Amino acid sequence: MSSIPSNNREDDATSTGADLHYRTQLDQGNFTIQRCQSCEKAIFYPRMICPHCGSNKLEWFTPSGRATVYSTTIVRRKPEHGGDYNVALVDLAEGVRMMSRVEGVSPDAVTIGMQVQAKVVDGDAGKLVVFNPETAQ
Repeated sequence: MSSIPSNNREDDATSTGADLHYRTQLDQGNFTIQRCQSCEKAIFYPRMICPHCGSNKLEWFTPSGRATVYSTTIVRRKPEHGGDYNVALVDLAEGVRMMSRVEGVSPDAVTIGMQVQAKVVDGDAGKLVVFNPETAQ
């Protein structure tokens, strides 16, 4: 676990500080989120200050990737534009919610309460976190 870096790249106009660290890790295939060392709560989206207690003592860690679909919707597109896909809010086991999509099943098969697992994939604009349904054991 590392502290938040203080690197500010002038050549990257869209990401600085915690966001830059998150995106750099993601580009390397690593899904990381933050945890406050003061109140011990997990944090997502990357921040410089804990939204729960105001502390600046944040650390990065790799979450389990286990999550539950909180909400889902289907975005309708013509087949020639890639077809339908889902957008989902998922609650990570660590207690944070993030927006993503569930892959590996048709968009209408994604349901609230579905257990999913995170993975990092290549997207059109770089790497991103998506989820796959957990397989029944």
